[in-house]
Amino acid sequence: MANKVSVGIIGGAGYTAGELIRILLQHPFAELTAIHSKSNAGNFIYQVHQDLIGETDLKFTGDLPAEIDVLFLCLGHGESKKFLAENSFADSVKIIDLANDFRLSAHSASGNRNFVYGLPELQREAIRNANNIANPGCFATAIQLGLLPLAKAGLLHDVYTTGITGSTGAGQSLAPTSHFSWRANNIQAYKTLTHQHNAEILQSINSLQAAAPLTKDHFSFVPWRGDFTRGIFISSQLNCEETIENLNALYNDFYNVHPFTTVTTDAVYLKQVVNTNKCVIQLEKVGSKLVIHSVIDNLVKGASGQAIQNMNLIFGFEETAGLKLKASYF
Repeated sequence: MANKVSVGIIGGAGYTAGELIRILLQHPFAELTAIHSKSNAGNFIYQVHQDLIGETDLKFTGDLPAEIDVLFLCLGHGESKKFLAENSFADSVKIIDLANDFRLSAHSASGNRNFVYGLPELQREAIRNANNIANPGCFATAIQLGLLPLAKAGLLHDVYTTGITGSTGAGQSLAPTSHFSWRANNIQAYKTLTHQHNAEILQSINSLQAAAPLTKDHFSFVPWRGDFTRGIFISSQLNCEETIENLNALYNDFYNVHPFTTVTTDAVYLKQVVNTNKCVIQLEKVGSKLVIHSVIDNLVKGASGQAIQNMNLIFGFEETAGLKLKASYF
């Protein structure tokens, strides 16, 4: 096992970077060395991430980190590939990318770096042996965790999924649909059947269900913008002849070695997981129709918490190190 690792962050001013900093400041085996932001160089971290006032006197830097063990990329989608093409780091530096640039196997390389898809409940051993991680998308994480046990059992066909996400899923940059006055008392479907996470979801499912792959014509996903800031609630529906007792046993067997995913027979809701790295799953069955509900915090298990979970696996730390977080329940 490594001792304390030195951490750098690129793109330090956004929501996912703020979550990384908040968690890493309390991590027993991590030391924040450099937090890079072109637009905020020289400013204190707490001047941007104001919840961190009194927690750190670190400042943003405009210089790229040099002596580090792991680098988190918190850049916009498409920017990580460009950044790595323009900047080089020692081969010993582990890179964890939170954008979508390297998630698909066909686009998982940058120079001599090859990225492993970082969903621990699917790829734990590959992650442990990886140098570079493509962190999964937030919707993709919640949907996959709801479906992976069925995929392993070869039971997925004609899946219909709906999911609602909080405003932080859109990032920190202002847009017409991220303003409070638009979001309040409002919901909206968007990217109907065309969401960018569809491809990584199918890639993961079919890695377990290769004999009868689920095609894009048999997976339908309708995402929704919600009237809240954090969290994702997913409901996936399909026909299944297995009994609910057998299905609950299937899910419990699949996840019993994964510390952050829990299966329950009680109704699930967002406040159980907001501010945590948890995913909570509930199955419901009426006749032959099965519904799988899964809930996560989009910024923690859906982004920064999962990135730190991947860091823990790479460096041989306890998988839960720094991630035993209390839900914001009230």
